Amino acid sequence: MKKTLIAGLLSTLFVSSAGAFEPFTVKDIRVEGLQRTEAGTVFSYLPVRVGETATDEKVSEAIKALFATGFFKDVRIEADKGVLIVQIEERPAIAAIDFVGMRAFDKDQLRKALKDAGIAESRIFDRAVLEKAEQEIKRQYLSKGYYAADVKTTVTPLERNRVGLAFNVDEGEIAKIREINIVGAKAFDESDLLDQFELRTSNWLSWYTKNDQYSKQKLSGDLENLRSFYLNQGYLEFQITSTQVSMTPDKQGIYITVNVSEGDRYTVSAVKLAGNLLLPDDEIKALVKIRPGEIYSREKLTDTTKAISERLGNDGYAFANVNASPELDKEKHEAAFTIFVDPGRRVYVRRINIAGNAKTRDEVIRREMRQMESAWYDGSRINRSKTRVDKLGYFEEVTVETPSVPGTTDQVDVDLKVKEKPTGSIMLGAGFSSYDKLMLSGSIQQDNLFGSGKSAALQVNTSRINKVYSLSFTDPYYTVDGVSRGFDMYYRRTDTNQLNYIATYDTKSLGGGVRFGIPIGESNSILVGASVDSTKLDLTSTSPQIYQDFVNKNGNNLRSLVGSAGWARDTLDSRIYPTSGSFQRVSGELALPGSTLKYFRTTYQYQRFFPLTRTFTLMLNGEAGVAGGLSGKDLPFWKNFYVGGIGSVRGYETSTLGPKYVSLVDGSTYSLGGVKRLVGNAEVYMVPPGMGKDKSLRLSAFLDAGQVWGKGEAISMSDLRYSVGLALAWTSPMGPIKFSFAHPIKNKPEDKLQRLQFQMGTTF
Repeated sequence: MKKTLIAGLLSTLFVSSAGAFEPFTVKDIRVEGLQRTEAGTVFSYLPVRVGETATDEKVSEAIKALFATGFFKDVRIEADKGVLIVQIEERPAIAAIDFVGMRAFDKDQLRKALKDAGIAESRIFDRAVLEKAEQEIKRQYLSKGYYAADVKTTVTPLERNRVGLAFNVDEGEIAKIREINIVGAKAFDESDLLDQFELRTSNWLSWYTKNDQYSKQKLSGDLENLRSFYLNQGYLEFQITSTQVSMTPDKQGIYITVNVSEGDRYTVSAVKLAGNLLLPDDEIKALVKIRPGEIYSREKLTDTTKAISERLGNDGYAFANVNASPELDKEKHEAAFTIFVDPGRRVYVRRINIAGNAKTRDEVIRREMRQMESAWYDGSRINRSKTRVDKLGYFEEVTVETPSVPGTTDQVDVDLKVKEKPTGSIMLGAGFSSYDKLMLSGSIQQDNLFGSGKSAALQVNTSRINKVYSLSFTDPYYTVDGVSRGFDMYYRRTDTNQLNYIATYDTKSLGGGVRFGIPIGESNSILVGASVDSTKLDLTSTSPQIYQDFVNKNGNNLRSLVGSAGWARDTLDSRIYPTSGSFQRVSGELALPGSTLKYFRTTYQYQRFFPLTRTFTLMLNGEAGVAGGLSGKDLPFWKNFYVGGIGSVRGYETSTLGPKYVSLVDGSTYSLGGVKRLVGNAEVYMVPPGMGKDKSLRLSAFLDAGQVWGKGEAISMSDLRYSVGLALAWTSPMGPIKFSFAHPIKNKPEDKLQRLQFQMGTTF
């Protein structure tokens, strides 16, 4: 006859016992009810073994331990004639997870998140964990503005003690911001204050920016922007007293009310420096951006303390402490500031540690470092090192920390951490422009070959007029001093027979060359190279007589040995969306002795960006080019300069300005290009309203000017063509797209106009 010893759940839930029993010696242990769990797992949690004595305490301890595993729904332990019987009821396993009605989230990413929370196929089903997951999904919907979203979970029992989970979601509509009110603002128009916000009411760009969707994080950032705006305008006592966010009963509309207290506007009465200044008076005073008599600006004050701290950091004072203490005169609404400077101890860098580069070799990163080990700490060199490593393009993220060396007061380490990203790519694409029409492109590129920092690329680009096939290889550190070396091979075909406005010719060029880049500073470099080129030239009956004369004189199979040299200076703050800095480039090529052709070609470009406001940037660009023949020979006509279209003077058909040729065959007018070229552009870029900090879409207003002149023609400013207009550039998911609408100015009857122009699928 069996005698029940104990049965039940954890003591905190429910524990039942059939009664006490006399301790006994265990002759055997039997486990019943297992379906998936191994018997050994149960045995490992039992505090008693065969041959040992079983007691109430040990049995209670065993039940608690088995429940704690989370594998079992019920555990009972009984005894029968010296045999300890463990009866188990397992929790069901999750057989499948499905999402019904979910469109706002990627299901694979959500499955991964649920797995991290403990819910995944083949995992043990736990209803408490399921409820937490359901609440988390609701929270994620709320964070995206789906305040009416409803999530219900269906648990379906399946055979073999399994369950299927289905998350049924009724997403509803995203709640949109209907109104943002700023109460208490008197000094500024509400529209000016709302310009400081990233959150917006719905507008024509909301479908793209999503800025009309409420986010607590975005609102916090906007309130800080509002506070900074007031503090920068002199309102030193400005406060945001309260913020209310309310929702319409249907949970579709959101109203935001911000209550502010502006206070009085303060001017700066005095600025004094105190402490251990170290730097010469003239130098440290030049770093002070805030002046007596000016309206108080927190930004200028912060820039001052930051500039002094960074300047001391450049001399090794890594832990300089620079603080500004205000003294307010509330009657006169004036503030006097004392800037206290404590440079601390001068420190040097003990060691530079690099982490995160599983693929990239250490030397590839270290050769970009401008801060040296065992040298005095230099903040500018450390920042420059980070920038150079980031510009390699091999890493998603680059961070630098300078922790103190334990046990010392004058040493730090530089810890540079990188997060690698894939640097190889295989790309296929298509594009369309008003000039080249359909373009097909493809490339195979590896920018960090085997982690060495070297790059190799195979590229194919085709269009109706231009076809290019090229292979290149670059070693950016051919020498330890940073001299780069590269090799190029190419096949290029230009066929203007497809156009009805450029003089017809067809060239097929095959060539290759070597190039070297020589750095002469952080922002300056020199490029020299040499290449060989073989060009086959074909003309048609409509080709100009000067082209025919060139072929008669030089033949149509031409070989050249070309030397090139150039200088470039780049101080732009960004390669993609610059807002400040400049770019200069001088380049030239020369046909060397032994070539069939004899010519030179030089170009110069100067470009500068000026930040006008937070959203407006002025760009000025100037380009000039001169080319000609040497040793009594003419310049190869396919080396001529061309002007017109996107990239030079918009509003005119591509490459149509300058000297013309009238065909004797059909009477049509064709452009010849020229040997002298001038182009100037002034463009004001702006981020469209509602875009916030997203710069993928930019509007601009421009003024273009340019012209080319033929051989023997003098450069005359009166010959320049002008245009004004608007442009839009969008870095879309399909690739970069650029539109321009231009109104030509001072155009002549022979000019070919094209007011609307665009590019798609090519960089610009």
